[in-house]
Amino acid sequence: MPADHPIAVHLRGIVKSFGDGGSRLTVLKDITLETRSGEIMMLVGPSGCGKTTLISIMAGTLKADEGEVEVFGESLHKMSTRAITRFRAQNIGFIFQQFHLIPTLTIVQNASVPLLIQGKSTRYAEAKAREALAQVGLGDRFNHRPSQLSGGQQQRVAIARALVHEPRLIICDEPTAALDAKNGQIVMELFENVARTPGRSVVVVTHDNRIFQHADRIASMDDGRIVEIHTVNKTSPPVIATH
Repeated sequence: MPADHPIAVHLRGIVKSFGDGGSRLTVLKDITLETRSGEIMMLVGPSGCGKTTLISIMAGTLKADEGEVEVFGESLHKMSTRAITRFRAQNIGFIFQQFHLIPTLTIVQNASVPLLIQGKSTRYAEAKAREALAQVGLGDRFNHRPSQLSGGQQQRVAIARALVHEPRLIICDEPTAALDAKNGQIVMELFENVARTPGRSVVVVTHDNRIFQHADRIASMDDGRIVEIHTVNKTSPPVIATH
């Protein structure tokens, strides 16, 4: 990734702890990291090393105890909760590991939620939702509800929902974990296209070494720290332990 690409996310000195007193656990320890527009950055490392906490801070859904968070030049650590919510609605798409689909809504209605939050009309939002669902291979399931879909299909609905409002930053927590190899590759190719769109960036937490080849850089985490950052050779991606 050329160094002249604009910075999308800049984290400086991030510290995050949970609990009180003797039970207090420091999950992130002085994290400094940059991601750039036009790239896919993957975060890998053993379970419990702080990856999900880190991306939650990037997305503004969790506040750091210490440090600075800038997303596209905006200082999230200085914003009010309301301002962060507005910023996130306009600029960030978050793909959760647990899907968080609304069971009583069709998948079109689920995927349209980010646009409805922005105040778009139902007609417009659902039209864009159909386009996003078709991109992830669910064009024949528009009227289905989540309970009528497999886990992999529900994951693809969650991905469509994260992309529907064309956010500048896509943050993904294990987006291919519930997908077979074919659909995982389809989704990652879609993310590559998103990342190559001017002014957009993708951050992926993953244990899935099948998709490493789609990364531009891979940041390895352990015990709440970034321990190494690899620039990926697309013809021979690194073998990285993620257990």
